[in-house]
Amino acid sequence: MRSLALLCLLALAAPANAAGPEQHYLDLRDRYIAKFSKATENDETSKQHDAALKELTGVLRGLVGPVTIKGLPADGKSNADTLFKGDSGFGHLDGLGFASEGDKMQAVVTTTGLLKHWLREHREDGMPQEIGAAFKSDRFYYQAIQDSAFAKYAELPITQPASASAAVAVLGVRGNGDLKGAPHEIDVVAIQGEKVFFLAVTDAVKTAGIPACEKIWKQMMARKTPQDSMAKEDQAMDAYTKCFAKEAPSQSWFAAAVRKAQSQLDLLPLR
Repeated sequence: MRSLALLCLLALAAPANAAGPEQHYLDLRDRYIAKFSKATENDETSKQHDAALKELTGVLRGLVGPVTIKGLPADGKSNADTLFKGDSGFGHLDGLGFASEGDKMQAVVTTTGLLKHWLREHREDGMPQEIGAAFKSDRFYYQAIQDSAFAKYAELPITQPASASAAVAVLGVRGNGDLKGAPHEIDVVAIQGEKVFFLAVTDAVKTAGIPACEKIWKQMMARKTPQDSMAKEDQAMDAYTKCFAKEAPSQSWFAAAVRKAQSQLDLLPLR
């Protein structure tokens, strides 16, 4: 009986120990957020903030381990741009961030545990709580990196590597203003074991507008309701992107977009 009780205690303790390093990171992050969100921004605070991000980077490197992504620097840093709650860029996906010059290519590598926690933190923002659904939502690509919005135009049917448990690619437009236009950014996300890889490339592919979808846009914008111009544009954009997703596979540029997405996936260390 004593042996059985001991085995039960060990079984219960294993998940807690496994989650320990991730919880340590989250506790440390949250303490710094509480500290800096109450602080007055000045030179000294800025130095302390930089030191805090450096410390979080060290913890993340221990969690994620070494990562090599073709075309990106070897050493990642915290994907969190700021620990000041309310600042632009606050709340990005917790993980190691990598970026090329000019941010034309950006990657985040994290763990499934940190991803699930991050999804829960963004529940009130309308973020899907199931990982597969999140990867198909424009909210994930909008809130994970950068400070600009993202509109998903279509999913790209990539071949999932045998070593990965999930792989998704989306085509879209990112920006701070009008998101209607020929989509050119391709984002891919994949899971291997407990690691999550996210790679975004701007100007990845050339596409073109689709006349049938342009017609739907004009029809939606010509409606008398809703009278609120922003609400009307949101509804028109929703109809436009749904049309685009439906019509995209028949377009001449679609095969090239799929090949580009597959080549991006091949940059990730999914072996």
